[in-house]
Amino acid sequence: MTYESKQQNRRTFLKGVAATGIGLTAIGPASADEEVQYIVTGGNPRQLEREGFTVAHEITGANVYLVYGPADADPENAQGVEGAFEDLSYEVDLPASEQADEGEDLTGEQWDKELIEAFEAHETATGAGTRLGILDTGVDDSHPDLGNVDTGASRTFVGWEESGHTGDVQSHGTHVAGIAGADGAIVGVAPDADLVSLRVFGETGGANVGDSFLALDYAAELGLDAVNMSIGSAPQPPEDNQEGFRIARQRVVRSVVQRGTTVVTSAGNDSQNLQQGGWISLWGSLPQATSVSATTEDDELASFSNYGANEISVGAPGESVLSTVPGGYAYFSGTSMSAPQVTGLVGLVRELAPNLNANQVENTIERGAEGSGRGDPETGAGRINARETVESL
Repeated sequence: MTYESKQQNRRTFLKGVAATGIGLTAIGPASADEEVQYIVTGGNPRQLEREGFTVAHEITGANVYLVYGPADADPENAQGVEGAFEDLSYEVDLPASEQADEGEDLTGEQWDKELIEAFEAHETATGAGTRLGILDTGVDDSHPDLGNVDTGASRTFVGWEESGHTGDVQSHGTHVAGIAGADGAIVGVAPDADLVSLRVFGETGGANVGDSFLALDYAAELGLDAVNMSIGSAPQPPEDNQEGFRIARQRVVRSVVQRGTTVVTSAGNDSQNLQQGGWISLWGSLPQATSVSATTEDDELASFSNYGANEISVGAPGESVLSTVPGGYAYFSGTSMSAPQVTGLVGLVRELAPNLNANQVENTIERGAEGSGRGDPETGAGRINARETVESL
């Protein structure tokens, strides 16, 4: 079969593939007398405990606490507390997909890697000696292309409890991991990097912001080079960006970045101009996060991708991307697929320049991008180019 006919077959069966999205809802108690999970910014454990709250976790260097308390109590009554909110829950919405045969050489189908010149970049760097976190539904380490998953370092964070590696409860995380670092029938951007699964979704598919905070804190503590967050929500209006919610997210991500771990986030899949009207993307609309929009095989902004001047760091391929799933391979679309392209590129940069801090890594990737420079509402500094980036070091 020729490359052209393979491409036509792919386009044929991808009709109707939806962008991968994750919704956001408040977690409420089952009854009024049950305890509620709160995320609190400011104050200290002693002051919170005086008000009847139990401090379960403290996020390193962020002055952010995960606490339990009565449904009729307000953590903001504790001295020094700057903001508080009830924990929030995500639900993953997987797109339709079609699997490819296992064991074939599928690199000819990887238009995304050809476009960003990843294969050429591998002549200079492959991510060797770097570690990339995949904060998601988990990663299937039994996949033949994902033998580089560090199961010993991988963790599960569900219900504010930490446990060992438990695989993938959906297929989203395995797909994301393959884009960043697969090495087999398909090849990721950083095929020689170690992948660390940071599962935050439960068996039924739900996750929450508190578990994401714990996973981010763990990623920084472990010294990961990058953590990929292909999770988020529909854009939130400014009135929903309450002070406690905004401050907590900012402080946690800032703490992680200051400790040397690049935080890469997906911009979201709602075709929304985030610059107008004060709309926010849950993780992307943060100063320290590297927010990634999705582009197409024609090198244009994907129809589903969010965008907005000063909201997007770079763009990367995210429409009809082939990657690993439990049991084989599939094509997914979404900014969930564009973010790990950048996460893998962080691995290439850190292999060549391990002493760069997270901000310097992001600046290097932006300088290597193809585009008009920073501020473009669709792709920020431009669509990433792996070869240009590594050759600049």
